[in-house]
Amino acid sequence: MHWPFCAKKCPYCDFNSHVRGGVDVAAWQAALIADMRAEAAVAGGESLASIFFGGGTPSLMPPPLVAALIAEAETLWGFAPGIEITLEANPSSVEAANFAALAAAGINRASLGVQSLDDAELRFLGRVHGADEALRALETAQAHFTRVSFDMIYALPGHTPELWEARLVRALAQGTGHMSLYQLTIEPGTRFASDVRRGRLMPLDDDAAAALFDITQALTGAAGLPAYETSNHARAGEESRHNLTYWRYQDYAGIGPGAHGRRGAVATVRHKKPENFLAAVARQGDGIAEARALCAADQAAEALLMGLRLGEGVDLAGLSARFGLPRDGMIDERALERLLGLGMMWAADTRIGVSPEGRGVLDALLAEVVADTLVAA
Repeated sequence: MHWPFCAKKCPYCDFNSHVRGGVDVAAWQAALIADMRAEAAVAGGESLASIFFGGGTPSLMPPPLVAALIAEAETLWGFAPGIEITLEANPSSVEAANFAALAAAGINRASLGVQSLDDAELRFLGRVHGADEALRALETAQAHFTRVSFDMIYALPGHTPELWEARLVRALAQGTGHMSLYQLTIEPGTRFASDVRRGRLMPLDDDAAAALFDITQALTGAAGLPAYETSNHARAGEESRHNLTYWRYQDYAGIGPGAHGRRGAVATVRHKKPENFLAAVARQGDGIAEARALCAADQAAEALLMGLRLGEGVDLAGLSARFGLPRDGMIDERALERLLGLGMMWAADTRIGVSPEGRGVLDALLAEVVADTLVAA
């Protein structure tokens, strides 16, 4: 099993403000490397399949720091052949100016938060970049990184099938091998939720959103980027290896402020506030705020909820052997039979999965098929 290194919440997620205030890069480098070494001491022994710098704007990290972290990860774990090293970035001219140096530091894959190629939609979403700027950043990323992905958000207020089809056709024409396409969701406590409550925003109803989901599947499939996960589309061989680690419920090390990790049957969480993270590293040698043991039921529930998002589904026999639970202790067999009959799910030998017809109602489907005993646990 590989142990991906994941700097999910690096201290440079808001690097502009940190730079203005003066960041002690040497101190941060020492703390992150100490955190990494502490993790490797208990979770070492296997080569890394992927590295992911994410959680804001890590593309504004000084490239020498990125290079130092990558070099230390290779020393501690070793790299699997063809390791994927991803960096999240906003598609701004400021961040794009850093792409060449970041590629030289070892980054070989970029994930850009484009979100829309329409200026009015970007303003609605609260983004500071414009569509033209995003396209220029995307072009720069494609010139410097081996693989590039970008995300788009749809089912925005006013999105009609014709409008979203035009938006998606334009996005697919950019030629990347991976795209993440998310429906707008109204999360509690957000500006959007407040606007909905006050009647200033009318989200699309479920039927309208479902129609856009169907268009998304049809167009991406025809373009050679079928969905390998509910919201993620890729050419064969260009799937995100790092995200597959999460969805396949494999272990990963989370390094840096706010990072989550999975180490065997233990879930780790690093301190989120940078100052608390630094203090923890100085005090105890790592940035861990919590290391929580997961019972077999918790692990099986997480594995099912994550794995059933994938087109490949899950191997129930494998999960049963891994967690020591019977098949009927993990899934509701009656619900599965009903969903199979409706064509919403599929079964092949010991594997089950969600069919294309079921992906649009995935959350409701999972609530039915995952055993109540696991959810209650």
